[in-house]
Amino acid sequence: MLLKKIPCMAFAIIFFVFSYAFAAERGWQGVVDEIEVLLNKGADVYADGKTEAAKAKVSDAYFAAFEEKGMETAVRLHISSKRAYELESMFGGIRKAINTNASASDVKERIDLLVKALREDIKKLSEKDGNKKGKKESPYAIFFNSFIIILREGFEAILVISALTAYLAKTHHKDKIKTVYKGAGIAIIVSILTAIIFNTAVKISGAGREAMEGITMLFAAVVLFYVSYWLITKIEVARWQHFIKSKVKTSLSRGNIFTLGFASFLAVYREGAETILFYQALYSSSDGNSGTIIIGFAAGSLLLVGLFILIKYGSVKIPVGQFFAVTSTLLYYLAFTFAGKGILELQEALWISSTSIEWLPTISFLGIYPTWEGIMLQAILVLALLIAIVYSFILRPFREKAMAAKDISYIESDIKILHDILDDVSQHAMICHGLASGIAGQETDEIRKHLVDIDSKVYEVMGHLTKLEKGLEDVFSEIEKEIIKQN
Repeated sequence: MLLKKIPCMAFAIIFFVFSYAFAAERGWQGVVDEIEVLLNKGADVYADGKTEAAKAKVSDAYFAAFEEKGMETAVRLHISSKRAYELESMFGGIRKAINTNASASDVKERIDLLVKALREDIKKLSEKDGNKKGKKESPYAIFFNSFIIILREGFEAILVISALTAYLAKTHHKDKIKTVYKGAGIAIIVSILTAIIFNTAVKISGAGREAMEGITMLFAAVVLFYVSYWLITKIEVARWQHFIKSKVKTSLSRGNIFTLGFASFLAVYREGAETILFYQALYSSSDGNSGTIIIGFAAGSLLLVGLFILIKYGSVKIPVGQFFAVTSTLLYYLAFTFAGKGILELQEALWISSTSIEWLPTISFLGIYPTWEGIMLQAILVLALLIAIVYSFILRPFREKAMAAKDISYIESDIKILHDILDDVSQHAMICHGLASGIAGQETDEIRKHLVDIDSKVYEVMGHLTKLEKGLEDVFSEIEKEIIKQN
C-alpha cells in the first residue's frame, strides 16, 4: 500500500521544495526580446559566412532563452502542446536552413516569422501569468491546469503499470506484482532527485535535458515493445488452455520479472522530472495559490487511481486470450508513441538530424511528428509487429499443425504395429493349441489351457487398443478443428 501512495505524496510535496526557484514573475516580453537579439546575431554572423557561430547563436536562443527561461514550458502548459511543437519546429527550420547553406535572406525571413509567432503568444501568456495589467489567473483555471498536468503526464504511466499488474494477476503471479510497484516507486524517487539536480546541484544544459528525455523514451519504447510481443505469444497459449485438463503451472523467469519492473520504472521516470518542472512553472504563475494546485493535483490523481483499479480488477472477468490481445495492443501503442516522442526530443537536443515531411500532419496522441527520422523508426516498429503477428498467428499454427499431423501418423503407425504383433501372437497360440490337442497327457492339457488364456488376453488387449484408437481419433479430430478455426 505504501508504494501505491508514494506518487500522490511525492508530487504533492516536491514542487514546494522548488517553489521559490520559480517564484519570480516572468517577463515574456523580455524573453522574446532576448531570443530576437540572439537570432539576429546569428543571422548577421551567418551572412558573414560563419556557419558554426550562427548555429551556436540559434542554439542559445532555443536552449538558454526559450527553454531555460520557461517559455517553452509555459506555452505547452497554458496554450497547447501543439503550439509548443510548432515553435520548436520553427527553431529547427532555422537550424536546418543554416545547415543546408540556405541564403541569408531565407534565414532572416525564418527568424522574423518565428519572432512574430512568439510575440503573438506573449498576450496569451501574460494573461495567464497575470503579468499584464495586474491580472491574476482564476482559481478555476489554476485547478484545471493542475488537474490536467497530472492527468496528462501520469496517464501513460498508469496504463503501463495497470496493464502489467493485471497481467501478473491474470496469470496467477500476484506475488510478483510488488516488482512492478517497486519499479514505479524507484522511478518517482529518481525523478525527484533528477529535478533537484536540474534546479540546484548542477546546471544541465537544455540540450542535455532533451537528450536524456529522448534516450529514456526510446529505452521505454524498446522495453514496452518487447513486453507487447511477449504477450502476443501468450495469446496462442491461451487459446489452447481449454483443451488441456491438467494444466502445468509455470513461473515467470527472473529475467522476465526484471523486464516488467524496468518497464514500470521507465514509464514513470520518462515523465516524472518533467511533471515536477511543470508544477513549478504553474506555482510561479499562480501567485502562490498552492491550495488550488494541490486540489487539482489530488483530483487528477484520484482519476488516475480509478483508471488503475478499473484496468487491473476489471480485467479479471475478461477471457484470457482477449485480455492478452488487449494488453499487448495497449503496450504496443505506448511503445509506438514513445518512439516518436523520443526521436523528437533527440532532434530538439541536436543529437540527430530533422528531415521534414511537408505533407504529414502532427498527431501528438500517436507520437507522429512530420520528420523522416521519427517516421522511419515507427515504421520499423510496425514492420516488427506485422512479423510478430504473421509468426504467431500464421506460421507457428501451420508448423504446429504439421507437427501434430506427424505425431498422429507416428501414433497410428505404432497402433497398427501393435495390432499386427497381437494378431501374430494369437495365430501362434491357435497353432500350438491345435498341435497340442492331438497329444494325450496331463502336461499337454495344461499347455492347452495356457494357450486358451493367452488367446483370451490377446483379444482383450486388442479390444482396449480399439477403444484407445477410437478415443485418439476423436481427440485428434477436435485438435484439427481448433487449428482450422485459428487459421
